[in-house]
Amino acid sequence: MASEDLLINYLPILVFLIIAVVMACAMIAISFVVGKQNPDADKNAAYECGFDAFDDARSRFDVRFYLVAILFIIFDLEIAFLFPWAVTLGDIGLFGFWSMMVFLGVLTVGFIYEWNKGALEWE
Repeated sequence: MASEDLLINYLPILVFLIIAVVMACAMIAISFVVGKQNPDADKNAAYECGFDAFDDARSRFDVRFYLVAILFIIFDLEIAFLFPWAVTLGDIGLFGFWSMMVFLGVLTVGFIYEWNKGALEWE
């Protein structure tokens, strides 16, 4: 009897999952039925990436794409370290504050170096 009561407690979750799957499938099916499926040259054109969307996937492309991606990751990680630091700043005291200032200083020197080398210039 106890196992049946346990299964009854999970029934709302099962109903929720069934409704979610049915609604997702229905929305996808409706979008295919109602939406127009006639791509033209503008829809198949390159979009913000600089090379054709329907081309050989192993083709070479400019190294500046990698450079922009690496720079984004570096400064994104900086922000990822700043949030927990800001939350715990009251607990970590002056040592934590000056440690982050050294970290930000190193990143600033790197940023200035990249700027002077022209890494942020696209053309």
